[in-house]
Amino acid sequence: MPAQLIKQQDKTLTIQFTVDLSGQMLKDEQALQNALNEAGQVAMDPMIKQFDTRGEPIRVNGVKHTAKVSSPEMYETPYGPVQVERYIYQTSKGGRSYVPLENDARMVLNSTPRYAQIVSGKYARFGADAICEDLLECNGRKLSNNYAKKLSDFVGSVAQCYETEWDYALPAFERPVSTVSLGLDGTCILMHKDGWREAMCGTIAFFDSDGERMHTIYCAATPEYGKETFKEKFSHEIERVQTTFPDVLYVGVADGAKDNWIFLRKYTKHLVLDFYHASEYISRAASAIFGRDKKSKSAWIDEWSHRLKHKQGAVGRLLNELELQRLNLDKKNFLERNEELRLVIGYYRNNRGRMRYSHQLKHNLPLGSGVTEAACKTLIKQRMCISGSRWKNDGACCVLALRTLKLTKGRWQQFWSYTMRHGVTVY
Repeated sequence: MPAQLIKQQDKTLTIQFTVDLSGQMLKDEQALQNALNEAGQVAMDPMIKQFDTRGEPIRVNGVKHTAKVSSPEMYETPYGPVQVERYIYQTSKGGRSYVPLENDARMVLNSTPRYAQIVSGKYARFGADAICEDLLECNGRKLSNNYAKKLSDFVGSVAQCYETEWDYALPAFERPVSTVSLGLDGTCILMHKDGWREAMCGTIAFFDSDGERMHTIYCAATPEYGKETFKEKFSHEIERVQTTFPDVLYVGVADGAKDNWIFLRKYTKHLVLDFYHASEYISRAASAIFGRDKKSKSAWIDEWSHRLKHKQGAVGRLLNELELQRLNLDKKNFLERNEELRLVIGYYRNNRGRMRYSHQLKHNLPLGSGVTEAACKTLIKQRMCISGSRWKNDGACCVLALRTLKLTKGRWQQFWSYTMRHGVTVY
């Protein structure tokens, strides 16, 4: 027997449905899923209709609108498509039509909010084909990959439109925030026309007094010359945090790129060269000094990496060591090895004031950009570099907007809460 609406009273719906058992568990589970979907479609009809008018004149932003026509529309729901008769309004002067049901129910295109949330949440993690397969297998819900992309891109556009207006709240921390680490880095994605280009990723990490990370805000932007869009977005996030936590220590952690320091210096004087980038230059120096002597090279790397990380004043002593080794180079491949040591020495001299690693360790402060580098992989690479993916800028912007909301704990829920309050108008 098909699912039926047995009773509707006040705010209560009573639905009746039947499941025929075959004796095979997998088939019976599928039959139950189909019956639940059918019951869901029956329930969604009055659930959607409750947001419509009775055809009386209404005012929208102070302007009188009258019902032009009542016509059916197919709405997509988590349980299947549901056709609903609803009123369409217009002013006496004509112009754009207005559908109160769609506005008040917070429809996203022709999708219910919950269905839009499900599809776009999945699209943040994997491609449209995978979404269609997943929904069919897990929910018995058929969906075209074109609609999955269209719906998700629209939700991503909403997220972009309001990302500077909707003030996302920080979580309630169990322990006081002692340090906030700011980091930025880039990683490449394949663009439709421009080939491999660098997309930017930023992180704002919150640490307690023991150096334990409690929360991370993620920020990202598609490839662009000058990185101005990314810098504007990341600056906005940093400034909101600094308004909430004006008295904690802010630490800027990055690799040796000059542009990173210029940006971070606007928000903190406590700048730290990522230790793992610094230690890479020890390896480069060791290769220039010892060549194929693996044993001596390994011992030298271990010794100076340990000193650099744990000993105060290690940078000065390392520079002296490098100068001495440079003077004592033998003639074999002298020019190449001498040039390599010259570059390493210049790198350490330029970053000397940002390499106080023993101080960082002593006070439980971050000394590496691992949070940011990991974000480059989880935020950008895992989704944007799926095999066969090539991106146009608009589509990539939407996906990154969705992913930053999903990966920053608490923001996905806040985004939908704002959407239910304010609607989904994209301007």
